[in-house]
Parts: sequence; structure tokens; C-alpha cells
Amino acid sequence: MWMGVLVGTRERAGVVAALPAVAWRSVAVVLAVQAVVLTASSGRYGFHRDELYFLAAGRRLDWGYVDQPPLTPALARLATDLLGATPTGLRVVATLCGMATALLVALLARELGGGRGAQVLAAAGTALGTFVLVVTHMLSTTSVDLVIWTALALVLLRLTRTGDGRWWVPAGLLAGVGLQNKWLVLLLCAGWAVALLAVGPRRVLRSGWPAVGVVVALAVAAPSLLWQAANGWPQLGLASGISGSDGAENRVLLVPMQIAYLSPVLVPTLVAGVRRVWREPGLRWARAAVLVYPLVAAVALVVGGKPYYVVPPALVLLAAGAEPTVRWLAGSASRRAWAAVAATVGVVVSAFIGLPVLPPAQFGPVLAVNKEAGEQVGWPELADTVAAAWAALPPGERTSAVVFTSNYGQAGALDHYGPEHGLPPAHSGHMSYADWGPPPETATGPVLVVGEAAARFTGCAPIATHRSPDGADNDEDGTVVSRCAAPPSWAAAWPGLRHGY
Repeated sequence: MWMGVLVGTRERAGVVAALPAVAWRSVAVVLAVQAVVLTASSGRYGFHRDELYFLAAGRRLDWGYVDQPPLTPALARLATDLLGATPTGLRVVATLCGMATALLVALLARELGGGRGAQVLAAAGTALGTFVLVVTHMLSTTSVDLVIWTALALVLLRLTRTGDGRWWVPAGLLAGVGLQNKWLVLLLCAGWAVALLAVGPRRVLRSGWPAVGVVVALAVAAPSLLWQAANGWPQLGLASGISGSDGAENRVLLVPMQIAYLSPVLVPTLVAGVRRVWREPGLRWARAAVLVYPLVAAVALVVGGKPYYVVPPALVLLAAGAEPTVRWLAGSASRRAWAAVAATVGVVVSAFIGLPVLPPAQFGPVLAVNKEAGEQVGWPELADTVAAAWAALPPGERTSAVVFTSNYGQAGALDHYGPEHGLPPAHSGHMSYADWGPPPETATGPVLVVGEAAARFTGCAPIATHRSPDGADNDEDGTVVSRCAAPPSWAAAWPGLRHGY
């Protein structure tokens, strides 16, 4: 049914003289539905392990951390200060990111000559795509990256369409903000630079404005870059660790996960966007946007990057394909009927994968595509398990005892839920928790070690085992809590206890 979209994408020649009007009212309806769905579902599961880490990092605001710049932890701090340290309060930021992304993709469709129908389709397709649902249901660095990358693509498309070099300034501003969130934005910038050199329009590179954009980006990103330089560039070592540990799996999954993340129903629209921009003379100025996608995908494939790195450039192609898709649907009632059935199936599948629809006991098939669902359950119960082990210690030992975790998710959960159980602050050698310091030298009592880090201590004996609620299959199910001996000196032992990815 979609072949007509793929072959019927040729438009009349000539650059669009005036852009269509922005379909504010219709797009606003899409955004309102998106906001209601995301908000209504935001509290069904609990915090994700990364969200717990953001809460901890937000309480220790700095210009950088060993594994990330400061923007997302700062947003987490702002949201929880204003709205409360709950999943619903924190995830308002993620919801706003999702709405902004859907709006920006609608504006991308308009930039490429799409009218009201195309803008609505682009916004709806984005809002209901599997990947966007996953990363806007919960707060992650990717939630913020999605907005920044899409906004940067819109600015660069406006630059290439108009040839006005002054657009390099907001492009630099967005790139700088992106660097304050995640260095992956450099991948997008490099992709656009190579694409412009390859297919043009090269005139936008010939003035002094690109240099101004670079200066603006570096100025905005300077505080976190200086922090990284002063601390030995720890993020570079982390990136190497991710590639080394997950690289082979990421390469195998790159293509199939692209289809799963976007939603198979939207793949024909994306292909239509590629054909339309590449073959339509009036859109010749936008060809760089098409080339960015395979360039970013190729780099991700070579370095073993995560499959989701390639999704934001795909949204530009989705926006480009919205107009021919709308025209194809207008061709007959039967096309619209079949498309409605396909869209309904696609939305249901995306919702089951990306939103907290299923009970934890039925996660099985979902975890194959969206492992993050399993990371949102069981944290209060983990705190209960550790609290019971802590309460079993003789009162005289608790004054000098320590709780030590194997990863930042466990530490974040115990820091968040532990105080109500009387637990002390958690310590960990993982990621930035290692920078937040070892226990005091006076902590000579027993060490309650959560997880596999017990192998780094001596005199360990298991005393409790955590089980995820409802049999949810996640990384913390079966975590053992051990009682271990404290090292002779925490300061001396700390370098051997810290670890990254």
C-alpha cells in the first residue's frame, strides 16, 4: 500500500518561493495529546537508574562529571526543586523535550515545503515513534539531545535554504548547548560539515560566519570543557570503554534497531523523504540533510556506537517524506483505510514498547527492544533489602559501618529511598560516585556491599538477596548483599575501587 509513496514523490520544479503557514492549531492538538499521554503514564513505573543518578548529580552540581556534562543533572535539579523528587515531577522535563521535538519536526516539514497535513503527520509520527516514546517517557541525556539535534538540523536547513550566513550563530549556540549535555553533538556537526562539502550548497561555508559559529559553540561549552581538561578528559576514556564493551553488539543491531526505533510503519515515509529531496530540483539545497543520515550511521558502525545515535537525523528525512505521504493518502479512500489500520497497529506496538503499559511480570518481549523498561522497577525494594540487612547489624557496629554499591543506580536508589529507612549515604566507586569521595577513615566497621563489588573486598559473606517485584527480569534481580571487612585505609583502597563503564 505504501509503494505509491515511494514512487510518487516527484514534485514540480522550483524552490518554494514562500513557506507554507505554520499549522499551529493542528500541531498544538498533537502536542496536547502527547503531553496528556506522557504525563498520565509518567508515574506508572518508578525511577530509571539513570534518573536516580541525575538526582544524585543534581545535588552535587558541577561543571562536569566523569561521564557527562552538567546540563541534564541541572535540569533534574530544577525539576525536582520545583515539582518534587518524584518520577512524575522529574519527567516533566522529558515530556517538554518530547513536545519540543515533535514541534520542531513539524517545522522541518514546513521548511521543506510541507503544508498543514504534512506538518501534522510529521509531528504525530515523531510523537508516536517508538524511540521518541522511550526517551521522552523518562528523563535521559538523550531526551535533551533529541531536542538539540532536531533544532540544530532546522537551523542548518534554514541556513542552506536562504544562504544567510548569520544562521551560523544560532547553530553555534545550539552546538554549544549540546556540548553541555553530551559530546555526541560533534558527530552531527561533523556529518553536516562533510555533507555540505560533498553536495553543497558550499557557498554557506565560504564566509567568516562558520568561524563565528565555532567560536560561539566553544564559548558556550567552555566551562564544561575546561572542567574535563582539568580532570584529565575522563569522558574520552568512558567513550572508549563503551565502544570496547558493546561495540560488536551495537554494530549487529544498528540497522534492525533503526527500523524498530522509528516504527516500521514510518519507514516508507522516510524513504519517500530521501527520494523527494534527492530527486526534486527544487529541494537540491537540502541534499546535505539526506547525506547526514548515512554519514552518522557509518561512523556509528565503525566505532560501535549505540544504534540510537542515528535516530535524530532520521527525523529530518521523516519530515521530508511527510508531504508526499499526505499527497499519496489523498489519492483514494482505500489508501487512507489501509494506512489507518497500519498506523493503529504501529501506535499500539510503539506504546507497548515505549510506555509503561505492561505489568513488570510481562516485560519479557518488551525488554528485547527496550531494556530501559526493566530499569524502572525494583529500586524501592532494593532499598528495603539493604535496610533489612542494615537493621540486622548490632547497634554498636552501625556507627562505623558503610554501605557500598557496585553501580550508580544502586547508589542513587539508596541515597533516594534510604533515608526513610535510616540508611547512611551510599558510597560507590562507579562513575562520578567515585569522585564524590570514599568513606571517612573512621568507618572501620563492617561494609554492606551491594552486588558484585564484594569481589573487591575481603572477609565477605552473603547475608541477603534482592528480588525484583513481580518477577521482573532486570539487571538487579538476584543482587546479593554481602557483609565484608573494611579495608585498612579507605583512601589507599579507593583507586582500586573506582571504575567506569
